[in-house]
Amino acid sequence: MTATAALVLAGCSASQGATTLDPEADVTLTWWTGQTDDAQKTLEALAAEFEEDHPNVTIDVSPGSSSTEELLQKLSAGFAGNSYPDISYSFGAWASQLESSGRTLDITEQVADPAVKWEEFSESARQTTQPTGDKTIGFPAIVDNLSLIYNKTVFDAAGVAYPTDDWSWEDFRDAAAKLTDAATDTYGYAYSVSGSEETTWQFWPHLWQEGGEILGDDGLAAFDSDAGVRALTLLRDMAIDDKSIYLDQTDTKFAQLFASDRIGMMTSGPWQLYDLTVAGTDYGVVQLPGTDGDHQTVSGPDIWALFDHDDKNREYWTFEFTNWLTSAEQDERWNVALGNLPIRSSEIDSAAFAEQVEAYPGLDVMAANNDNALQARPTVEGYVGLSESIGNAISEVLQGKGEPKTALEEAAADANDSLQ
Repeated sequence: MTATAALVLAGCSASQGATTLDPEADVTLTWWTGQTDDAQKTLEALAAEFEEDHPNVTIDVSPGSSSTEELLQKLSAGFAGNSYPDISYSFGAWASQLESSGRTLDITEQVADPAVKWEEFSESARQTTQPTGDKTIGFPAIVDNLSLIYNKTVFDAAGVAYPTDDWSWEDFRDAAAKLTDAATDTYGYAYSVSGSEETTWQFWPHLWQEGGEILGDDGLAAFDSDAGVRALTLLRDMAIDDKSIYLDQTDTKFAQLFASDRIGMMTSGPWQLYDLTVAGTDYGVVQLPGTDGDHQTVSGPDIWALFDHDDKNREYWTFEFTNWLTSAEQDERWNVALGNLPIRSSEIDSAAFAEQVEAYPGLDVMAANNDNALQARPTVEGYVGLSESIGNAISEVLQGKGEPKTALEEAAADANDSLQ
């Protein structure tokens, strides 16, 4: 709340810079990467390369703070003291707060240029850079999504056919039940009941596939709709009636059990593949099971937020550098080289990404699954409270402590206290 207030109250009294563009003028840009170790070294090398190609541009590059989580507070302080950067790594959840500061740079006109190939970014990634729909405040920085990862050893032992991209939720529930074996303490599926964002964001695809929405047109919670009830009822029936879901209180143990062949399926993202490869787990990846052919997933895009210093030259080069940084060629040396998903669809067929797919099978499926990331999680200030409300409701229902309809209605009322 303190950070948010500072963002809103910060004035717009930054000193006036160049009022007309001179692309040859000397310019210094400040870039807070939010990265450490190898990732930071990679970005420093890219900045140095850009400087070499553009001798009039100097990029002052640093992590910006001791941790990515601290960047929002530092940005807030910078807005108040007119010492904020030109570019900063930002969690997608901060986008609305950053736009409300009045300090962000609007690049809507620039990204409309066909040369930028804006359509190569996923829909959810583009939405995250346009939190209110009025402005485009940056470029996608890192994208991911949730896919269905299945354990081939568990499937083979149970004699169950592997999942396909055409699976419905009925197929999924049936397989989870068949994979579950109380005698060997094996479960068909796993779900977080910690009440954290892990609990919440795994629920959103279920809601969207049923035609539901997180927020209504009035900006208030809408997840307690019939679609939300149907989605939660499915999970409740699997957990309580079928007893096919391992309910994880920790958000971490389910992955360990999956790796040791005790869980047949889990919903996770690209970060999981390294651990599975190291563990030697025999796994496969498909897009999420769907409803009536709808296989929507949820993504957690982060962004390079761009800031305005009332200086035409800095504005020009801030856009030019970030556009260059997020091009397919540079992203292959940044995200792809570090094992992240490529941020552009054109990179999926690249040699660099093919090498990563060979090392981490299924990464290509997850990259293609970005096409199913059609909606973005809200970036409104009250989202944290909303997430806690529905996360707790989901956890209670899956543990037999409530019914879907009542739990969601109570959670929506509670969430609205955070949103209003």
